[in-house]
Amino acid sequence: MRALVARRLDGPDAVEVIETAVPEPAAGQVRIKVAAAAVNPVDLAVSAGMPVKAGLSAARAQFGLGWDVAGTTDAGTPVVGVADLLGRELKTHAEYVVLDEDQVTTAPTSVDLTHAATFGLNGLTALQAIRALRLQSGQTVLVTGAAGGVGGYAVQLAKHFGMTVVASAGARDEHLVRQLGAEYFVDRAEDLAATVRRIAPVGVDGVVDAAVIGIGAQEAVRNGGRHAHLQGGPRPPHLRNITVEQVFIHSNHEDLRELVRLIDEGVLETRVADTYPLTDAAAAYKRLAEGGVRGRLVLVP
Repeated sequence: MRALVARRLDGPDAVEVIETAVPEPAAGQVRIKVAAAAVNPVDLAVSAGMPVKAGLSAARAQFGLGWDVAGTTDAGTPVVGVADLLGRELKTHAEYVVLDEDQVTTAPTSVDLTHAATFGLNGLTALQAIRALRLQSGQTVLVTGAAGGVGGYAVQLAKHFGMTVVASAGARDEHLVRQLGAEYFVDRAEDLAATVRRIAPVGVDGVVDAAVIGIGAQEAVRNGGRHAHLQGGPRPPHLRNITVEQVFIHSNHEDLRELVRLIDEGVLETRVADTYPLTDAAAAYKRLAEGGVRGRLVLVP
């Protein structure tokens, strides 16, 4: 089969399509014939060697690429899954992938498999970040990077859970993030903390910092609030008794099934920006690296 890997670890130019054996599932695993697999910013980071540089993985001769997948099992069941282990030699940017059973759930019925390949990683990150804030209905949450994959789902989920959402994004994305459920909008070109505190004078109750602004986002949080930090490496300090939760996503059947339910109920949207054949994956990686993509680029083997 064909699979996408990174060996040189110098960015999009490092990605290679190789020929390799079809993987065999062990006990407690399933094999998926890949129908579609989204390209995420973390894939760019892996291709540039981030796991090794950040101390999140040992050095390896080869890193597999791809986290999201939609396809069919050997039994013919349409499924979605997320490969959350950084150091695997083969991942979801391939014609076949093997995942643990707990990393997979039945695909949504309301969207096709191309769209179904776009929500797993971003949706899990947003859901687990919102939970890490431990906020209640009626409290206020700031979402930075609200037009992106994780930020967009964080806005939708926070709105669904009854929170008041303040969204920060580029000016051209104001209409989009308001459609997603943001009650207030802050242009990222403005002073974030000062603008947010005109909306919530004592500060918001929590922030999902999908843009990884760090202290600049934390300054918008009230004393004793909560900060969900979505990046490896050092995390911001606990200033003003603010609790900083560093969120590393973990793929699991229960959370994936909850996301599928919310998609089928119309609470969450899926966004496909474009599709590419697996053999043209380098072009998709380079396009994502250029920035400004709204929705996900999806590889189709």
